Amino acid sequence: MMMLQESPSQKNSLFNAMNRFIGAVNNMDQTVMLPSMLMDVPLELEEDREMTNSIKSDEDEADMYSYYELLKSIRRDIQWGVRRAEADERRKESMVISRKNSSASISSVSSLSSFSSEEEEEEDEDLQKQFQFHLTGLQGVLSKLTVQADSLTKRYKKEIGMCH
Repeated sequence: MMMLQESPSQKNSLFNAMNRFIGAVNNMDQTVMLPSMLMDVPLELEEDREMTNSIKSDEDEADMYSYYELLKSIRRDIQWGVRRAEADERRKESMVISRKNSSASISSVSSLSSFSSEEEEEEDEDLQKQFQFHLTGLQGVLSKLTVQADSLTKRYKKEIGMCH
């Protein structure tokens, strides 16, 4: 893949944040030759504490393998979109909801046409603020995940004796 030079104004772009994350996960994936070695290895180092907090679920203890799989799953979702099964499930749910509310939606169409141009401008401004808020959040999350993928790679190298 051809890497383009980042200009200072592009450094904080979403596209570059995604590329840095994908690159870090690809590096992790190429470094970790035996993912099974990560099983039952606890996330216990100082830099791993944030990782542990971010993947705790129903399991009592998170291990490096579960985090390795999580990072790969997020990379897959970025590259290929959210898994089709999840999208199909959401579509089915929305169809049920839309059928239940079909009469309500028909009556709301007439009220939508009565929006004034002032209300539309406020709505557009609100959408822009929402977009900027979520974009900033996504960039922050991608940066943290990139650091964590790099940390997992370093930790794996340390575990197998590749690092000094």
